[in-house]
Amino acid sequence: MTEHFNQIPKRKAEFIKPPNNLKKKVGSGGLSDNILNKAQALLEKNTIDFQPLAEMYLNSIMKGIDNAKNAPPDSDTEALIAQILYPAVQLKANGGMFHYNLVTKMADKFVQFMEVIEKPDIEALEIVLAFHTTIRAVILGKIKGDGGSHGEDLIRALDEACIRYFDKNPDNIDHQAL
Repeated sequence: MTEHFNQIPKRKAEFIKPPNNLKKKVGSGGLSDNILNKAQALLEKNTIDFQPLAEMYLNSIMKGIDNAKNAPPDSDTEALIAQILYPAVQLKANGGMFHYNLVTKMADKFVQFMEVIEKPDIEALEIVLAFHTTIRAVILGKIKGDGGSHGEDLIRALDEACIRYFDKNPDNIDHQAL
């Protein structure tokens, strides 16, 4: 499927690079191959359980869903979306480090969806909940790697749900940007 489900992003999940105070103190320059190899080996042999961290982000997503469902009509739409988008970005960023590549792929699709929706209406929130439930199932099932053909089927099903949403809700397309 295509990136952003053939929609034009309305917002960008932005990565903010904080100042590197340590680098300022020690100076610049590269790391030796030995240090890089040790760091890579440490990441590859990582046995830390991802579930507690993932559950924290999934709980934040649920809180965002609840806030969006119960929001008054004059609520700040961007703030409601950000409450859901930020933990999704965190799942995307951390999944691979813990060998949950399928979570990273799903969270990437999730982020793409959140970047293009106009508002968190009830149908969009149903898709958000589908992403949440599917990612949670992968975490609880401890499905590491890409999940094989089942992982591909899950990604395809989430893609298709997003595309159906946009087909059914053409008002969410920014016609001025087309």
